[in-house]
Amino acid sequence: MANFSKSNAPRFSVEVYQNEFLPEGGREVNAIVTVTSTGGGTTGGDPLPGTASAPLSGPGRATGAAVVIMVDCSGSMDYPPTKMRNARDATAAAIDTLRDGTSFAVIGGTHVAKEVYPANGGLAVADARTRARAKEALRSLAAGGGTAVGTWLRLADRLLGAADVAIRHGILLTDGRNEHETPEDLRAALESCAGRFTCDARGVGTDWEVKEVTGIASALLGTADIVADPAELATDFRQMMENAMGKEVADIALRLWTPVGAEIAFMKQVAPSVVDLTGRRTEAGPRAGDYPTGSWGDESRDYHVCIRVPAAGTGQEMLACRVSLVLPDPAGGAPQTLSQGLVRAVWTDDAAASTSINPQVAHYTGQAELAQVIQQGLDARKSGDFDSATAKLGRAVQLASVSGNEDTAKLLSKVVDVVDAANGTVRLKAKVAEADSMTLETRSTKTVRVKR
Repeated sequence: MANFSKSNAPRFSVEVYQNEFLPEGGREVNAIVTVTSTGGGTTGGDPLPGTASAPLSGPGRATGAAVVIMVDCSGSMDYPPTKMRNARDATAAAIDTLRDGTSFAVIGGTHVAKEVYPANGGLAVADARTRARAKEALRSLAAGGGTAVGTWLRLADRLLGAADVAIRHGILLTDGRNEHETPEDLRAALESCAGRFTCDARGVGTDWEVKEVTGIASALLGTADIVADPAELATDFRQMMENAMGKEVADIALRLWTPVGAEIAFMKQVAPSVVDLTGRRTEAGPRAGDYPTGSWGDESRDYHVCIRVPAAGTGQEMLACRVSLVLPDPAGGAPQTLSQGLVRAVWTDDAAASTSINPQVAHYTGQAELAQVIQQGLDARKSGDFDSATAKLGRAVQLASVSGNEDTAKLLSKVVDVVDAANGTVRLKAKVAEADSMTLETRSTKTVRVKR
């Protein structure tokens, strides 16, 4: 274990869980990589046993945070009229949660984006005076117009991009479908904003499109959720802002290096939610690629890495992948390596060793399948393919039961009648509240961590 001096900066550690043994000719290596951030001036802490960890360092590294809140002000926010009032109250609660010194702005979003506060083309700095003025400005938020989320995101990007801070974050609220721009327009906006700021997205009520909201959060490495009852918005916004204020560092990447002949099959975040990062790789030198992880506070996340290696004979072994946690140098120099872990491949004729599935790998493979079959089951139900829906949602019930994912099991029980959870035997409910179906779909990617 490497030892480093204490620092008020966050510490990062990497742990690798795998079964390195393959049968003769085996080519696929799977590993769960656990990344943990501790400290950041809040908890302190030493590296976890058996891991290497280093604090952040480097001259000129930006600190502080900037947050932009995007509030849907389209005409549908007036139905019922309390929805707009709840949105104003929730935004006020988020503003009250801002830490002194945080840069912030509020955008009102319709088919165009309008800066509500500070309304000067820039950001305000949070203190008692600016919080009060911002909450006063919220009175101007009124429903009317269409919905073009891409314009909201582009304005947020312009505002956040001007701030010399470590953390850039957005909070986006919508209650309807993105009907006043094309899907291509929204996709282009997300591609433009990806890597520049993170964003939590919320759908209020039940008239919005789940895949749009979850797609925004996934592209911008944030969280997505439903707030079916607008009266609960303030609590949710306060919690989102508290989480944003807890972030200490952004732009952390997982760098995967593979030797000649090996390649990354896929790379996924699997806890606290499933996010496929495979397509977000950026090349980082010979046989190395970086995968974005977003902003970090005191937290731990799990990633599933699958590597294809050249076939080999019994007794041979190789380094299949070197996993490095890196932070780019803002001056353009070499990135800082915060921690490393190794994924190995060892070929054996011991069948018991080569067929044993690592518990962490098995658990998260099941959690990824759980998210997939829920989506497939709900899509089948919407299209009227009830046999397929029953089979997929039955499999979801079985996986949730086996893995101990009690929250997902409860959500599933509102969509199906469970006859036998262990065997995945269910019946589709004749009537399902739209809020229950949308909640299950929105939260389908949330996972439970493996018990170690």
